[in-house]
Amino acid sequence: MPSIIFTVTNDLNYDQRMIRICTSLANEGYDITLIGREKRSSLPLESKAFKQKRLYCFFEKGKLFYIEYNLRLFIFLLFTKADGICAIDLDTIIPCLWVSSLKRIPRIYDAHELFCEMKEIASRTKIYKIWKSIEKYAVPKFKLAYTVNHVIAEEFKKLYKVDFEVIRSIALMDENKSAKPKEKFILYQGAVNEGRSFETLIPAMKFIDTKLIICGDGNFMQQAKALSRIHHVEDKVIFKGMLSPNSLQEITSQSYIGLTLFEQGAKSNYYSLANRFFDYIHAGTPQICVDYPLYQELNKKYDIAVLIDDLEPDSIALVVNRLLDDESVWKSMHENCKTAAKELCWQNEEKILIAFYKKIFG
Repeated sequence: MPSIIFTVTNDLNYDQRMIRICTSLANEGYDITLIGREKRSSLPLESKAFKQKRLYCFFEKGKLFYIEYNLRLFIFLLFTKADGICAIDLDTIIPCLWVSSLKRIPRIYDAHELFCEMKEIASRTKIYKIWKSIEKYAVPKFKLAYTVNHVIAEEFKKLYKVDFEVIRSIALMDENKSAKPKEKFILYQGAVNEGRSFETLIPAMKFIDTKLIICGDGNFMQQAKALSRIHHVEDKVIFKGMLSPNSLQEITSQSYIGLTLFEQGAKSNYYSLANRFFDYIHAGTPQICVDYPLYQELNKKYDIAVLIDDLEPDSIALVVNRLLDDESVWKSMHENCKTAAKELCWQNEEKILIAFYKKIFG
């Protein structure tokens, strides 16, 4: 079967979406290699159904990291045999474009989001111009592409006249998993980045009589920890850092309420369909979720979340406390999650993924 290389800039142990994609294709018989980064704090790689390679960089963040990583990735791809290359988001797209052109092999683009419209990029004029120029240069040259929802697919079609398949990032349905007893804590899982409403969520904890557990890391971690000290909620806000997928699933299954919050203003947030939204569903965990179009669409069908359009601290606290106190509403949503999980599962989504790659490689 054909060999395909997938490229990311994160640590491979924690990338659940890529683990799902690469495992599905490896199980289908493809020779899969996933390439990511190795940090000084990286733990040993866990064994998977596919090959893994981490590139060590002297620089760990900022422009110098991206320059160094892309140079190392270009050299690795240039001297590694493959029948196809898939770039995950813009931060690895240039080496994949150039090497696929030199080798005359298929190239695929996997867009997790509207990369240039993330707050940490869109709010910085110079940084935005750099990434936007990369997007305008590279994306039109990838005629084979997919993304996580139909709104982002339509946006790319409008911008670059490229048809994107839609393959949502949905959790794997584990029918053998036994239900865990719920504990009354709130959970945020995912990147601790700008634009994720920590500036209002953490102050809201002053008015909520339970713990908030935050699982993840990102560019807003130090500010988030500082906010918990400033608002004197260090005893309520627990930072767990990065967890393995198994450990994260364990905590998610025990959580009472999940949070899917994004600030308004950034287009990437408004058109998001976050991994955690589906992870909470599969854990039977009702959630507080932003009232954005794609979440509205799914919640109208399944009723598994309380949607919120005001992210001020008192509004967040009010909605969380209502769900904590109203056991009948919580139980109804908890049962609805079980129904939704049977339809919104990776077993259904991977069929689209496999069909996509069969069109390319036969």
